[in-house]
Amino acid sequence: MDKVIHDPSRAVADISDGASLAVGGFGLNGIPETLIRALHAQGATGLQVVSNNCGVDDRGLGILLAAGRIGRVTGSYVGENKEFARQYLSGELEVELVPQGTLAERLRAGGCGIPAFYTPAGVGTQVADGGLPWRYAADGSVALPSPAKETRVYDGRPHVLEHGITTDFALVRAWRGDRHGNLVFRRAAANFNPLAAMAGRVTIAEVEELVEPGALDPGQVHLPGVFVQRVVPLTPAQAADKQIEKRTVRV
Repeated sequence: MDKVIHDPSRAVADISDGASLAVGGFGLNGIPETLIRALHAQGATGLQVVSNNCGVDDRGLGILLAAGRIGRVTGSYVGENKEFARQYLSGELEVELVPQGTLAERLRAGGCGIPAFYTPAGVGTQVADGGLPWRYAADGSVALPSPAKETRVYDGRPHVLEHGITTDFALVRAWRGDRHGNLVFRRAAANFNPLAAMAGRVTIAEVEELVEPGALDPGQVHLPGVFVQRVVPLTPAQAADKQIEKRTVRV
């Protein structure tokens, strides 16, 4: 039951080329920065990433992207990473854009064993009708468009079929965690972390504070340890390494 691995590099050692990853975080909030850096050092390439966004140019998943390690991204928002835009528009990167709520539910559904569901989000757009550019050609033409999706009418309203997401691995960050993998997320850092953790077949969680089993109030646990296979306790310096994506000041 003790799932603790103190060395981040050992925790990600078996992530192979072409593996699929669900990665928690929203912008730079709650990203598993230490695990991402360990994976960068490990060298896996052709990764298929599912995450709300792809970090920024020098932090988070942006580190893997800049190194050419990511082959495909399923996400909701890509507006803070110039290298992402360059790779996508030049045909180097395949991108599936998904409405944010749909992405959240696809991860949750996959984690709960639900193969598919219907939602009204995206009906009447290219999300349902197909034609979104998944990959561009070098000349700027669309090399791979998204396919059309099945739609059905429920209670007089059309809905589109979306499939649950499961991945080979998940990388997440938690505020507190115990040796059994029970996790607590702090405030907005919860974001996509619990959902990504549910979707991974092997979930690796970096935790800012490791506690012994029984120290967490069961009623306060956000994600039970059944979804987590490996726990990596952070050093104080790693836990404190949090960058503000956009600093706003008042004149």
